Amino acid sequence: MTGTGTDATTSVVVERRVAASPGRVWESITDLRDLPRVLSGVDRVEVLTEGVFDVGTRWRETRRMLGKEATEEMTVTECEPPDRYVTVADSHGMHYVSELTLTPDGAGSTTLRMAFSARPADGRTPGLTARLLARFGAKAVAKALAKDLSDIAHAVESRG
Repeated sequence: MTGTGTDATTSVVVERRVAASPGRVWESITDLRDLPRVLSGVDRVEVLTEGVFDVGTRWRETRRMLGKEATEEMTVTECEPPDRYVTVADSHGMHYVSELTLTPDGAGSTTLRMAFSARPADGRTPGLTARLLARFGAKAVAKALAKDLSDIAHAVESRG
């Protein structure tokens, strides 16, 4: 059995309401040097570019997932402060895209949405084993992203 275009992409979307303005949330999620303090799942961040957070900003992020340490190099490909940014990473034959979107949600609150997708980098269709790993891995990714949103909300709200 082989997959086709839609079978080859794994996507996860999570949202969380944060009791803070989009500007305050944006400051927290784009302060790369502070990410290991904000996100409990991030062990280290090595910023690879100088200047303000914008298109072209790159960093290496080291996390522990499923009991293993993994380091990915992230690159910002779209940036619309304080509304959204998109990053890409390529690793182990996969192309990853992450999008963070901030939407005002009532007086002084923000809905923070994270969308993550993974697909084979070379356009090939993954085999059965890769599709099974993608299906079960999506649950782990959703759990990790939900934890990231919870960590961000806690960090921003506790400052406020």
